[in-house]
Amino acid sequence: MTVHTAQTAGAERAGAPDGLPRIEDAGQIAPRDARNLSRLFFDRLQLLEEGTPEHQYARNTLIEMNLSLVRFAAGRFRNRGNGDMEDIVQVGTIGLIKAIDRFDLAREVEFTSFAVPYIVGEIKRFFRDTTWSVHVPRRLQELRVDLAKAKERLAADLDRDPTVRELAEDLGLEEAEVTEGIVAANGYTAGSLDMPADASEPVGRASGARTYADVLGEPDAAMEAVENLHALAPLLGGLDARERRIIDMRFGQELTQAQIGEELGISQMHVSRLLSRILGTLRSGMLAQD
Repeated sequence: MTVHTAQTAGAERAGAPDGLPRIEDAGQIAPRDARNLSRLFFDRLQLLEEGTPEHQYARNTLIEMNLSLVRFAAGRFRNRGNGDMEDIVQVGTIGLIKAIDRFDLAREVEFTSFAVPYIVGEIKRFFRDTTWSVHVPRRLQELRVDLAKAKERLAADLDRDPTVRELAEDLGLEEAEVTEGIVAANGYTAGSLDMPADASEPVGRASGARTYADVLGEPDAAMEAVENLHALAPLLGGLDARERRIIDMRFGQELTQAQIGEELGISQMHVSRLLSRILGTLRSGMLAQD
């Protein structure tokens, strides 16, 4: 592993902040070294201004150093039979980035323990969104592919869609098996909510037809927000004046932690710890009301 202090090599790699090692290839760092270096980078990251080259350097290096966590988690899904491994790793990396952005050293937990659930969660969501809508036996999943090929081949020969009997004869199957396969194939994807509620209507919203989406109810996000605000109001009232001011500056005025620190005359790390404690108090209060 080749590292140099940023003070002596800042000109060679712009954006490396003072006090952090400059790493030539963060992706090649051994997992044990990555764990030790990650604490150093997280500690420095909390002091850096968001959006600056120094902050970007520290964040990107953390991502590269911890990609081994993504590869480890992705390996658990290698035999799922769906999705290319490269896609799985890319999706897992999204989870890693979320974990890095949300990790706080004040939690006093190892980053690996914090990050793996985020990574696995993103991968599971990927499989949930890209695989069969309902559970279908493997033999019927394979039959779906054979049926699709047979339909395409026979339609070209017959100049029309083949019947169940013709498909059965072509594939050397019983008609009941073909029917079962056709029904099971409907589980591969869910029907579109833009389909007409009346099958006799033309397809598409442009036609003016009433779709399934038009007749389905949906949660009112505004009502949920009102309920949350009502539940949060007494909890905010229980905070002291400085805590309410910090919440207002962070989420009302959308100031960065560094800007809040300047306003209050304290360090960005102190602001981070105060926010973590305040939000923890509010979160516990909200959960207690459920």
